[in-house]
Amino acid sequence: MKACLAAVAIPPVLLMLSVSWASATVRITDDRGGQIGQYLSRYHALRENGERVEIDGTCASACTMLLGVIPRNRICVTPRAVLAFHSAWTPTSEGEQISSAGNYYLWSNYPADVRKWIIQNGGLHTQIIYLRGSELAAMYPSCR
Repeated sequence: MKACLAAVAIPPVLLMLSVSWASATVRITDDRGGQIGQYLSRYHALRENGERVEIDGTCASACTMLLGVIPRNRICVTPRAVLAFHSAWTPTSEGEQISSAGNYYLWSNYPADVRKWIIQNGGLHTQIIYLRGSELAAMYPSCR
């Protein structure tokens, strides 16, 4: 799940669940992340279109940026929802990971309660931390 935020563009798995005349629901089931800019553009378009987001599986890396772009009242989580956080990095020509400027965008985008949880769980590093279960359910409403 260590997707490079700055160099790899992995298309997200977003499926249309239902469409009503006012808005649609986008379902995230297994999104490993990708380039920050692409995710921000996608999420801003979803926000402008009034779409809801259902997280029903893994939302990792740049996928988690939806937390700061989509209004909280338009995000819901299922019991299978998992948010996976790590620092933004760029690969070197030797195959090593170096921290990237994307960390600023990740951090500044997250809501305060998510930032607090990240700090309490070791911060953004190359090691992935997972927000799920009752901790996630306490922050976001359940999908109905």
